[in-house]
Amino acid sequence: MIHVAEIIEGSAIMEKSNGKVSQLSVKQGEPTLVCPAEETEKGLYFLSNLDQNIAVIVRTIYCFKLDEKGNENAGEVIKDALRKVLVHYYPLAGRLTISSEGKLIVDCTGEGAVFVEAEANCKMEEIGDITKPDPETLGKLVYNIPGAKKILEMPPLVAQVTKFQCGGFVLGLCMNHCMFDGIGAMEFVNSWGETARSLPLTIPPFSDRAILKARSPPKIEYLHQEFTEIEDKSSTGDLYKDEMLYRSFCFEPEKLEKLKKNAMGDGVLKKCTTFEALSAFVWRARTHALNMLSDQQTKLLFAVDGRPKFNPPLPKGYFGNGIVLTNSICQAGELFDKPFSHAVGLIQDAIKMVTDGYMRSAIDYFEVTRARPSLSSTLLITTWSRLSFHTTDFGWGEPVLSGPVALPEKEVILFLCQGKERKSINVLLGLPASAMKVFQEQMQI
Repeated sequence: MIHVAEIIEGSAIMEKSNGKVSQLSVKQGEPTLVCPAEETEKGLYFLSNLDQNIAVIVRTIYCFKLDEKGNENAGEVIKDALRKVLVHYYPLAGRLTISSEGKLIVDCTGEGAVFVEAEANCKMEEIGDITKPDPETLGKLVYNIPGAKKILEMPPLVAQVTKFQCGGFVLGLCMNHCMFDGIGAMEFVNSWGETARSLPLTIPPFSDRAILKARSPPKIEYLHQEFTEIEDKSSTGDLYKDEMLYRSFCFEPEKLEKLKKNAMGDGVLKKCTTFEALSAFVWRARTHALNMLSDQQTKLLFAVDGRPKFNPPLPKGYFGNGIVLTNSICQAGELFDKPFSHAVGLIQDAIKMVTDGYMRSAIDYFEVTRARPSLSSTLLITTWSRLSFHTTDFGWGEPVLSGPVALPEKEVILFLCQGKERKSINVLLGLPASAMKVFQEQMQI
């Protein structure tokens, strides 16, 4: 069973920009269950193998503030809209269980999502820099089910509305990734906002996940090295005994352009996207920072949106995981000694590999092996820069800030959009202190 990061307790100390230290203390009310507003389908709800693969808990926060509108009725409005939107998204009101095949499945009991109202002892701007995942502080803005350590003990959706003294409020969500990927979660949260504003849903959910059932008999037609366990010859595991540091690095449009130019400088590549150049850059830098031996194999994993790549494409509003993990594996020495274009080329090849056949084969691979992707000697890049969470509006305008509470695993690097026009990308990661020093040096372009 997958265990979730330690439950966060106690009050967090924050260093404000003026150097003073303040404490965020959040007083949570009693949790209530929010059931769908109308009778919904009951029984077992199938989760595909793409859902099984990433059953991790994702915690996110959305900060809202509108000067001409206070936060007095924020909890009420959001709770009422949740009752209505759950009619469309009824599996979120159920509970996870294990099917007769030993896989995750949702028992649509209709017992409801967990909802909590809370109050903070400060203004929203005093939380500090939320562009950096900070489980200690930000974790208080998301309700944790007491004593729940395993995912089966956690409802698929937990919501907390925290009111701040400035009239702003934060919506903190705790959701299981097996219910949806980033695009699905974004469509759900945006639908919830539309419901709060009494608007019809722009994208109603398509709920039938059986369209991604494994084939019978299963056909594994690819290598699927995303599941390969790599031997840690370089003993990087020992480095992680050191204190972990979390940092964010902002790449402005000029920097991103420069990276793309560098990637195409030797004429090997004809084109290169921002994602390809930035991923290659941080993969090289992190491999270097972790001091990997040149014959150490290293793997890069990242998700590709399979929705348009399936044949036929997945229906609009597909409510589930439509992402597939693809990978590049090479020796660390290759990343160091070969030109930058080589690393970018490896990423381009990994993207090209994702076809309908590859994705169906990945679904069948899980059916046969029940394997989960291995993170040994691996970097997993998660991209939120293409998700429009910033458009969510419950009647208080778009969020002034939104983002994750914590990085799910030490091997994960997150790409988030930054700035007014969202053209900059913030790269968030955690590394052992000694490695972070080297990584920071590598970030100079």
